[in-house]
Amino acid sequence: MNIIVKPYGSDLCYCRPDTTWERENKDFYIPDSVRELYWTPILFARISKAGKCINPKFASRYYDSFNFGVLLYCGTEIAFASCADHTSILPSPLYNCVVMENEENRYEVWRDGEAVFSATADKGAIEDAICRSSQLTSVRIGDYVAVELDAIRPLASEGTDALRLNATYCENTIYDFKLIR
Repeated sequence: MNIIVKPYGSDLCYCRPDTTWERENKDFYIPDSVRELYWTPILFARISKAGKCINPKFASRYYDSFNFGVLLYCGTEIAFASCADHTSILPSPLYNCVVMENEENRYEVWRDGEAVFSATADKGAIEDAICRSSQLTSVRIGDYVAVELDAIRPLASEGTDALRLNATYCENTIYDFKLIR
C-alpha cells in the first residue's frame, strides 16, 4: 500500500511509506531530534481499481471513497521529513464519493481551539492527482492518493510542549489528537 501525495502547487507526486500511516487517531510524540514540525491539510481517496496512465475522462472509476486528513513533516527536506512514522493522518471511516458533491459540507481544522483551515471537497483535484500520479507509478487497489490543500507551514517548534489538532467534516469529528514533546 502506498500513500501517493500531490504537493500543493506542484504537478509532481511522491510516495510516503505505509509506516507513516496513522489510522487510530493516537497522540503524536514529536521526536527529540525534530526542531520544528510542519503540517498541511489534505484531501485523500482510496484507490479501488488498479491502473497506469489513467485518462482524466475515466479517473472517477479508480476511487471509491474519500476523506480529509493531515500530513506532518519533521523538517523541511521532503525526503527526510515525509518518512517519520505516523505522520500521515488518514482517518477512517471514509465517505462515499456522493458526499463530495454537497458544497455545504466543510472540512474545518482547529489548532488548540482556533480555526486554522477550512475547505470543501474538490473532486477535480483528487482526480487530477490520480491521473498525474499514475503517469509515474502504477496505482493499486488499496493505495491512497492525497492532495495537499495548502502550503506546508509550521505547527510546533522546540518550545512547544503540547498542542491539540482536530478537524470535522459533515459535522463529524474526523481526527482529534495531541502533539506532545
